Amino acid sequence: MTEPVRVRGSVIVPDAELVWRFSRSSGPGGQHVNTSDSKVELRWDLAASEALPPVWKERALERLASRLVDGVLTVRASEHRSQWRNREVAAARLASLLGEATAPPPKARRATKPSRGMVERRLENKRHRASLKQGRGRIKPE
Repeated sequence: MTEPVRVRGSVIVPDAELVWRFSRSSGPGGQHVNTSDSKVELRWDLAASEALPPVWKERALERLASRLVDGVLTVRASEHRSQWRNREVAAARLASLLGEATAPPPKARRATKPSRGMVERRLENKRHRASLKQGRGRIKPE
């Protein structure tokens, strides 16, 4: 089987909770593509899963709400001609999605004030640019 789906750190989605479905891929490929089920659909019931810590699960449910259908997350892969490679791609996508969805929120930005010297340099630069541009104007005939 493929490598286990690692969310982050030591947290792994058990294989028993994953539901794999295979079907024929669309697109070009000749006779081979018409007979092989290389398209992969990986489903995981996030809402019913006990694999994630409660805080992570809550975060994932909130962040992936637009992708969930009745609490089930679905990932599809059909780029490759082999089912095996598509399985690996689907598992990697699921792991990536879960990794991003369970990541802690970024630190809040602390508002800071520009230093006095920086403000003065910016204003001096503005004055310099203004004078340069004013010097480009037409000279009025007298």
